[in-house]
Amino acid sequence: MKKKIKNFYSKKSMFRKYMNVSVLIVFFSFLILGIILTLTITNYWANEKRQVLDRRADNVVNFIRRHSAIDPSLGPGINKGFYINQLDTVQELLRLYVDDVGVDVIVTNTDAYPVMIVNSNSSDGMDMDKVINSQIAPDIVDKTIEDSEYFSKGTLDGIYKTDKYVSAHPIYYNSQSNVMGIVMVISDTKDIASFTDMVMRIFILSAIATLSISVLAIGLFSYNFVKPIKQVAKATRQFGRGDFSVRVNIASDDEIGELARSFNNMAESLSASENVRRSFVANVSHELKTPMTTIAGFIDGILDGTIPKEKQNYYLGIVSEEIKRLARLVRSMLDLSRLDSGEMKLNYQSFDLLSMLVTIIITFEHEIEAKKIEIKGLDSISSKMVYGDRDLIYQVVYNLIENAVKFTNENGYIEFNITDNSEQVDFSVKNSGQGINKSEIGLVFDRFYKTDKSRSKDKKGLGLGLYLVRSIIRMHGGDITAKSEYGEYCEFDFYIPKKQEKK
Repeated sequence: MKKKIKNFYSKKSMFRKYMNVSVLIVFFSFLILGIILTLTITNYWANEKRQVLDRRADNVVNFIRRHSAIDPSLGPGINKGFYINQLDTVQELLRLYVDDVGVDVIVTNTDAYPVMIVNSNSSDGMDMDKVINSQIAPDIVDKTIEDSEYFSKGTLDGIYKTDKYVSAHPIYYNSQSNVMGIVMVISDTKDIASFTDMVMRIFILSAIATLSISVLAIGLFSYNFVKPIKQVAKATRQFGRGDFSVRVNIASDDEIGELARSFNNMAESLSASENVRRSFVANVSHELKTPMTTIAGFIDGILDGTIPKEKQNYYLGIVSEEIKRLARLVRSMLDLSRLDSGEMKLNYQSFDLLSMLVTIIITFEHEIEAKKIEIKGLDSISSKMVYGDRDLIYQVVYNLIENAVKFTNENGYIEFNITDNSEQVDFSVKNSGQGINKSEIGLVFDRFYKTDKSRSKDKKGLGLGLYLVRSIIRMHGGDITAKSEYGEYCEFDFYIPKKQEKK
């Protein structure tokens, strides 16, 4: 089990790559989600805090304005004369407010000098040395006067040790055009930070739990996803060792199931091809061995005198037939090689198909008479001109007639028919006899396939004839079909397109 897991999670395995990529995607998705969540919460609370502080600043402004006045004797200009009536009382009243809402309040004149400072008991305090008799954040004061309001986050020029939210509003004198002072309401950021930290802790714990479950789910899915591919790879290795019996057992209807079915179909095809190859080797070995043995035996018998002189011509005739048999075998193999390599080229010419048919029938006259076969249809066929490779078409017709003569029963018949139309010429040969079984009719054009496994009738064939016939016909742009009624007849039909005149 450990070895299987180790193999699944090896450096080159798809499982490891898929698992790593999936986990990284989930991890970075959670990371991006966490960042977006943090920014959203922070911005939301900052906006909420600003609205709250703005309302409190307005309240303080209204309160201060009711108790403020301008005394020109306190200094040159309206701004320098800003002061608060009953400062101590106002300060105590304001302290009750700031303690209740948890904020600090700083009131300054327009030159940023403090007029009143009220600290909340909950505040972590400010550096009073930087506040008393010195300007307080003059840039904030200027910005507030210019924009009529101000909000920011910071230490207020170092007055505080930690960042604070600051909402500053102007105090107007008589009209909106005259500013006599500034109110700054300062609040801690700890509550927002605490809430954000709490949310992030909850998010992180949830993310860890979800990520763990996701990793397990991705691991299980990846394992199940890669497993059938592993099976296919294993089966492929077995194929490489010559074992074509293995199949991939996958019942799903998705792409993996389709891959498995295609693989199994390929396996069936390879298995069939391997069987055909082995059969071919056996056939070739037999076809070569039999004539070579016959030729060698008779030649040796003539040379050593075993065969008397008066019988030598007879046996030399047998040797000649066996040599012709070998020549046909070699020619078929050469034609097959030329077809597979694409070297077979067509030499187009016009010729009479009927004349060719009659010539070939005459070459089988002895066999036809020996089996008392009746030839039908020739008297009704007229001359038909065909445009194609004459030698190759001759080979096609020869092979079809040879098969017909070979498998026609005694006192049977062979019937020929040639017709044409504006587009093609059709040729058919039909013979009586046992015919071909329905289960084999679709295989007769496969290379090395022989319907008669016992070889009792087809002793001189390799199962290449019909394969070559179909290949030649298709090279001409036509096709060939076979039909049969088992125990009655067998018929082969092919057509060749006519030469099209150029317009």
